[in-house]
Amino acid sequence: MGRVTEIRPGMLLLATPVLLDPNFADTVVLMLDVGDDGALGVVINRPTGLAVSEVLSDWGDVVAEPEVLFQGGPVETEGALAVAMRSSTDGEAVGFREVAGPLGLLDLDTPVELVSGALSGLRIFAGYAGWGGGQLEREIEEGHWYVVPGRGEDVFRSDSRELWRDVLRRQPGDLAMHSTRPVDPDLN
Repeated sequence: MGRVTEIRPGMLLLATPVLLDPNFADTVVLMLDVGDDGALGVVINRPTGLAVSEVLSDWGDVVAEPEVLFQGGPVETEGALAVAMRSSTDGEAVGFREVAGPLGLLDLDTPVELVSGALSGLRIFAGYAGWGGGQLEREIEEGHWYVVPGRGEDVFRSDSRELWRDVLRRQPGDLAMHSTRPVDPDLN
């Protein structure tokens, strides 16, 4: 069995070719909470065609481009999670709960006017990805996920189509080579 990298909030999971679940094929997952009871994250590279303003009208002008909801994962898809980046680490942003450094979760019940200047990025996700205690660690041991450090700008990219490859490309050693694999290895 392979060595399991310690998973912490703020890290990214990148689906490997071994992971055949269509909910996660070629996904990049930002980890938001990790504990003995399980883990929770959001898929950050699956934009939907649904404008945020159509669902959460107050937040449409505050979210990062593209101003659409992102499919955060298969769990509770009727709910929304807002991932935000504070523009400064001085003071507290109303409704903001830190996850990793300047990244955190924002309570969408917070009045927009109280947070708009305090954020340098905001993205809203429909649903999330969740794992029970020990489940994610087993999936990593089975080779389903690459575990890598995340950057705030990964979450708020305007075009997330190449995010999986770009994140792998910046990794040290052999891991970067995986970024060049063809989508369909049979075409190689």
